[in-house]
Amino acid sequence: MGSYLLLTTAAFFAGVMNAVAGGGSFLTFPALVFTGVPSVIANASSTVALFPGSFASAWAYRRDFTHFENIPFKASLLVSLAGGVTGALLLLFTSQHAFDVVIPWLLAFATVLFTFGPKIAPWLSSRFHIGVPTVLACQYLVAIYGGYFGGAVGIIMLALFSLLGLKDIRSMNALKTLLGGSMNAVAVVCFVIAGKVWWTQTAVMLLGSVAGGYMGAHYARKMNPKIVRAIIVLIGVGMTIVFFRRGS
Repeated sequence: MGSYLLLTTAAFFAGVMNAVAGGGSFLTFPALVFTGVPSVIANASSTVALFPGSFASAWAYRRDFTHFENIPFKASLLVSLAGGVTGALLLLFTSQHAFDVVIPWLLAFATVLFTFGPKIAPWLSSRFHIGVPTVLACQYLVAIYGGYFGGAVGIIMLALFSLLGLKDIRSMNALKTLLGGSMNAVAVVCFVIAGKVWWTQTAVMLLGSVAGGYMGAHYARKMNPKIVRAIIVLIGVGMTIVFFRRGS
């Protein structure tokens, strides 16, 4: 019961984090590993548990969706789906040992990106303006990363949107949650077919992530994003250190 309580709590706050700023996998993935789930299975199960929360957030953000002249929505959705499948297949063909070796570095990369992404994006957007084909190609690469691991993937998408000159953070968050949920959805199908999901733990986390995703998006305007981001950064740093020590 203690493990299930930990998983439910981690999933709820991960849903809130993803809706407000991203980084929810910093909670769900370690929680699964610490309760005895092998890392590859934990990564797949975490994706399955969190992806409904993305759509709950997207529904809560529904009034913030606007037409983006510089981002063709259908094309972005298609490349997100294709990249999600590619990343999921890469994970399925990665051995348990290889994933255990690479996971601390993925956590470190995601933490650094999450920490400095908001500062880097405006700097890049003030110096570069990239076209739609480049954005779609980058979105495909982002979706591969999202299907494979996904830590801080929302920050990467927001950076891409910034390079196109988008300013409305609410609309950007709305698009981010929908595209992120889509790339995770196709990855989920791959993980389920491959039998890489531990359903008891995942089912417990599903409810928490949906509740957290909806509530997080609903109350996002009332939350101080700087405080939320600071908490996520601390969690990311802590989890990175733990996994480096675990692998040593």
